[in-house]
Amino acid sequence: MPMRPGKQEYAGFYETYVSLVPEPDLLSAMHASQEEIMDLLESLPVEKSDHAYADGKWTVKQLLQHVIDTERIFSYRALALSRGEPQHLPGFDENAYADQADVSQRSFREMKEELLALRRSVYLMFRGFSEDMLARTGTASGEPVSVRALGYICIGHIRHHSRILRERYL
Repeated sequence: MPMRPGKQEYAGFYETYVSLVPEPDLLSAMHASQEEIMDLLESLPVEKSDHAYADGKWTVKQLLQHVIDTERIFSYRALALSRGEPQHLPGFDENAYADQADVSQRSFREMKEELLALRRSVYLMFRGFSEDMLARTGTASGEPVSVRALGYICIGHIRHHSRILRERYL
């Protein structure tokens, strides 16, 4: 059973996300988060897809694209580190990515499907990691991180944005 990451396994700025995952077992938490995401996405009406709760804030579609992009980046980091990647993995500027992602012509339904498919793929990838792979560490965004911690960060990141969607957009 994959155990929770220790605080030495991730940078302090990720504590916001890791703290949103109280489950002691990573795979159980990932499975639960899939169900949470499905429920949330089903509750998002298409007429809200281009809504932003305040000036300068992302629309629902932009927020979904951010979650998709970040899930891909965090899961790539987990894959690379699980395979023993010795290179330091780069950081990314979420706002610059959002500025470059034109979601205006994207189908809201397809974005929801993409996020669900991606989350399922990430879950299956983590299921395939051995205990040794989960314990492997490397550097991402200039900070040490373990594969296990990246799993918790993925879940917490989605839970963080799910809460924002529920509180500010619905």
